[in-house]
Amino acid sequence: MKEREMKETEKETGEMEGMEKHTTTTEEAKTMEENSPAAEMTKDQVWEEARENPEMTKDQALAEARVRELEKLMQNLYEDKCSGVVPQPVFQTLMGKYEAERAHKAAALPELEQKVARSISTGRPLIIKFGMDPSAPDIHLGHAVPLRKLKQMQDLGHTIVIVIGDFTAKIGDPTGKSKGRKAMTEQEVFLNAQTYQEQIFRILDREKTQVRFNGEWLELLNLNEVLQLASTVTVARMLERDDFQNRFRGGIPIGLHEFFYPLMQAYDSVELKADLELGGTDQTFNILMGRQLQRDRKQEPQAAMFMPLLEGIDGVEKMSKSLGNYIGISEDARTMFIKVMQVPDALIVKYFELATDILPEDLDKIKEALADGCNPRDCKLVLAKTITSLYHSPEDTAEAENFFREAFTDRKVPDQAEILEAVLESGTLFDCVRPLVNAGIVESGAQFRRLIAQGGVQKNGVRVNQLEEPVQSGDVLKVGKRRFVQVKMC
Repeated sequence: MKEREMKETEKETGEMEGMEKHTTTTEEAKTMEENSPAAEMTKDQVWEEARENPEMTKDQALAEARVRELEKLMQNLYEDKCSGVVPQPVFQTLMGKYEAERAHKAAALPELEQKVARSISTGRPLIIKFGMDPSAPDIHLGHAVPLRKLKQMQDLGHTIVIVIGDFTAKIGDPTGKSKGRKAMTEQEVFLNAQTYQEQIFRILDREKTQVRFNGEWLELLNLNEVLQLASTVTVARMLERDDFQNRFRGGIPIGLHEFFYPLMQAYDSVELKADLELGGTDQTFNILMGRQLQRDRKQEPQAAMFMPLLEGIDGVEKMSKSLGNYIGISEDARTMFIKVMQVPDALIVKYFELATDILPEDLDKIKEALADGCNPRDCKLVLAKTITSLYHSPEDTAEAENFFREAFTDRKVPDQAEILEAVLESGTLFDCVRPLVNAGIVESGAQFRRLIAQGGVQKNGVRVNQLEEPVQSGDVLKVGKRRFVQVKMC
């Protein structure tokens, strides 16, 4: 009996000592937190923190500093908890304070960073939308700029949704157009959409990508819903767009249906509950319209990420198939390699930045080499190999480089060769006669035959003696003394 009473007494004494220790530790911890450097930061110290990141605001700098100091404090307290110095209730109280500071830091972050931080903490991937109107059958490097960014986000575990605008293509995107775009037929939309699906998976992971057609939901809207949608934006707001504004001032007709294009694209974001939408800078109005419509529908507005536009190989206009200044991602290796070599010297760095996965340190070396006066052609050879290898096998890339060196470097064929589109039915020079006449390079088939007989036609720097000479896409013909054309199979 006495032994049991002694044990109970020892237990009560121990609990009292623990309570005293608990009280003391809580006060000490509170003092530690209040006296931490983050709690006493002066204005100068806050801005010193901000100077480490020029884009950081004062609130962000203060939040960053407080969380950093609390992380150090929590690390020390965690070690003390493990060793029994700090009781569990004290640790939990300070952990709550730490989490509150983390939330305060998140609130001070830009919108996209808040979404990413929440995605990490909850484990829910972001829904990232990218819209494509199937207005042309081929995807080129200009399209690939946002697609490659999407691939990076896909590799981080986020959900990529490609919206093919089969419905909106029937309206026609008026972005950047001086006149209304001709609406596409259902057959054209279907064929181009099929091609798009085949080509986007040269960049994105097929198994991890959702492909949706906006006709799935837009075709289901009734007239009442369309009128409600139209009531969310004013004509004055629509006329803020440069293309509409310029057409209005110039007296160029604007179809009422064209106003619905940005509304339809915006509704796609509502339907998908998109967290983020990517697009070129020419899509700013349309993407921001999505944010507005999401707010109207009581959804959290999507963040917007705008990718730079890539100029075509003419160095002037945005890359476009209709302008003929494009590099298609499904083109054969020879054609792709040669076209990249036609990129103006002033755009070498931009093409590396937007069209490849080059590491920053390697890009810095390219910039330094160009600044030091190296031959831009050498840098373009690296660029051509890098881009071609993204879409073709190492063997095809190596063959394309060898072909270029033999045809353009060793035999002094100029880089700027005209493109001659030909249907290679027989696979011989005979298939090029009619295209050469149509292009005005020769006056007639008879004249072309005389040039061959006189030694005035070369293929890849080698004299041609007959019309039965084998020809394939990428071959370069010299016709006469000054005309060079590159054969492209179509």
